[in-house]
Amino acid sequence: MNDHEVAGGSKGPHGLLGNNTVKVCVSFPPKINSAGIWENEASDPSVILNYSLPVLELQMILAFFVTQVVHFFLNRLGLGIPLLVSQIIAGLILGPMMLGRVDAFKAILFPLDFGLEIVDTTAIFGFTLFLFLVGVKMDVNGAFKTVKTAKMIGILSFLLPLIFGLIVFALMGEKNHSIEVKAERIAIILSESLTSLSVIACLLSELKILNSELGRLALSSATVGDLSSLIFFSVNSLHKIWITPIGVALMNMGGMFLFVIFLAFVLRPFIFWMIRRTPQGRPVEDKYMYTVILLVLGCSICVHFFDRSPLFGAFLFGLIAVPAGPPLGSALVDKLEFFVSGSMVSLFVTTVSMRADPMMLFADPAGVKFCATLGILTFLTKFIGTFITSYRSKMPLKDSLAFALIMTSKGIVELAVFATLKDIQIIGDSTFCVLIIGILLNSTLVPILVKFLYDPISRKYAGYQKRNIMHLKPDSELRILACVHKPENVEALIGFLNATCPTEESPNVVYVLHLIELIGRATPLFITHRKEMILGSSYENFIMAFNQYEQNNCGLVTMNAFTAISPPNMMHEDICTMALDQQTSLILLPFHRKWSINGSIVTQNNVIRKLNCSVLETAPCSIGILIDRDNASTRILTKSQPRSSNYSVCMIFIGGKDDREALTLAKRMSKDTRLSLTVTHFISGEEGESNYMLDWEGMLDDQVLKDVKHSQTGEYGEIMYMEKIVRDGPQAAEIVKSIADGYDLVIIGRRYGVQSVQTQGLSEWSEFPELGVIGDLLASIDLQSRASVLVMQQQHFVNTDEQ
Repeated sequence: MNDHEVAGGSKGPHGLLGNNTVKVCVSFPPKINSAGIWENEASDPSVILNYSLPVLELQMILAFFVTQVVHFFLNRLGLGIPLLVSQIIAGLILGPMMLGRVDAFKAILFPLDFGLEIVDTTAIFGFTLFLFLVGVKMDVNGAFKTVKTAKMIGILSFLLPLIFGLIVFALMGEKNHSIEVKAERIAIILSESLTSLSVIACLLSELKILNSELGRLALSSATVGDLSSLIFFSVNSLHKIWITPIGVALMNMGGMFLFVIFLAFVLRPFIFWMIRRTPQGRPVEDKYMYTVILLVLGCSICVHFFDRSPLFGAFLFGLIAVPAGPPLGSALVDKLEFFVSGSMVSLFVTTVSMRADPMMLFADPAGVKFCATLGILTFLTKFIGTFITSYRSKMPLKDSLAFALIMTSKGIVELAVFATLKDIQIIGDSTFCVLIIGILLNSTLVPILVKFLYDPISRKYAGYQKRNIMHLKPDSELRILACVHKPENVEALIGFLNATCPTEESPNVVYVLHLIELIGRATPLFITHRKEMILGSSYENFIMAFNQYEQNNCGLVTMNAFTAISPPNMMHEDICTMALDQQTSLILLPFHRKWSINGSIVTQNNVIRKLNCSVLETAPCSIGILIDRDNASTRILTKSQPRSSNYSVCMIFIGGKDDREALTLAKRMSKDTRLSLTVTHFISGEEGESNYMLDWEGMLDDQVLKDVKHSQTGEYGEIMYMEKIVRDGPQAAEIVKSIADGYDLVIIGRRYGVQSVQTQGLSEWSEFPELGVIGDLLASIDLQSRASVLVMQQQHFVNTDEQ
């Protein structure tokens, strides 16, 4: 037996004790688990509470139960309050604010001999694994490749709060403050300036905008900000820089430098050696997984020798030594994510929040005032700085406000930093309580305001950059996402792709996405096909056809193949996400109808039609729907064909941004001398036509028509321009029917919802509104034509100003 004395309320475990000295009798070695509630004949069922494991289990059950009850009631509000808020509130309920003040409750679940120490240790172990996974998932290389706007926002999101925080410290500080008080306030300034990638990623995931362009920009900026924070906040105890002898400080810094070198040049090659020993397509062996977890714990212990937090060691190991993605990175995330994020992180947040005592707010009024002022100021500084930068980069007003709020969000990482600062006695109880309340308010209000400002359903894939053909630079590559449903789609798509005239100055990069409907309860899959695909695969013919297309245009085309197996109502998510990730300028979709040689309909798939409509509404770039009639579009143009080969294309131009996009594509195609292009311009012929140039849209139309209007030579190939006076919709329909059969391909703009004299009255008889009125005419079963049709829609912008 050993007598153990605990004195002082604030010095006791988590502030749960009173102010009196308590003598505790502890058994050594302690017993972990009991023999059961009937340990002996005279024992009481409560005897199991004398052992640490049953108490730990009860503490975990209680923490999870209270969290779920709180979250149940918060969910009823319908505000989308995240689980983190419920976890913090559960900790406050179980802490000294409520149940922690009840002596019977403390005696049963938080006995003095081991109290919260064991559950704290368990929670910190889980959080260590969490930070390790954060390091594994962080893309450092992507941070350096990101756009300048994201780099600027990421750096400013850390520097601006830091600078203004130091200004507040200088203005509110007093010369007679002790070194400990100054260290506390500097540590708070650094902590409040943090930008955490994992916190922002969790918020974006809960808001379901992780793959949106807003989410991508936020993740890129957060990565840069997190790295900036890591540089400035690499130590966990700022005051030790001042009070530690210079020799010891230099030794610790040198040790950390050697530790990073060891991670990069010893452990990282060792991890790659394990990856090379994993056969292609096979899961990572369990022995390698266990080895990595042991290395996580070893790195956490190692940094202790250099006066650093063990959390820092685990994070650095994941960041530097373990490569993200398959096979090892993905396997670690799959194995540990549910256990760590689902249970251990929740336990960590709750136990940390239990240490906050609102009654301690009155113990240090000056510290509370400084901390509250600093929290508000750093929030406003970070918010205003990121808002101005994003808004000046031509992001819409509401999106800029939502983005700024996302960048100011706080969560579990900040919570862990504050808990660490309290453990090493840099910050006091009152300051800690203010910081916890600040995280609670931030985590509650930011998601609500972001959802109010940013609609994740209709705006998920809204773009802030011009991703269309019209705004491509002359010497830039054309990135196309071609979607395939069935084998008959392949030949038509390849035929059209060959007509887009890739050149050495402006090559094609084609991403082929094979869409397969998910049947049964199987998990959705996304497969990346390699060039050296395995023979006999179910995707062999599909990939070989496009590989042959790439070989026929050697040096002019780069092809990448993918397969997405998902429910029909989610297929547009796969398409739009890939278009956003690969920064494509055009999505090519097959029409939902297939015709026979005699002009009758062979098949009609309404699921594909619904998919096309969803893509038209949400796509982050331009879209083309290819209607293949009588395989006219499969007359493939290859370099081996003679110059006498002729592929005739007609572009019907009425006006508007969709028509301008269609004409830009047609002009690109006309650079191939084996292709002849006819541009047919429908003009109204009314008196108002003389005022055509006074209209802004008319000026843009005239600008794109300028180089084909009066000349058939120049940088483009053979182009014929003609004007036809069209006074109403029926006359337009007659002209379209008369000219359609004379071409292999007709290109038109969708012009959905655009009213004009030339198409007046046609929308009333439209069968497929997604094609526009002219496209609907050309896709009609009544039209006896063998010409294929391409209906173009230019990228929809959040800010509709044409540039």
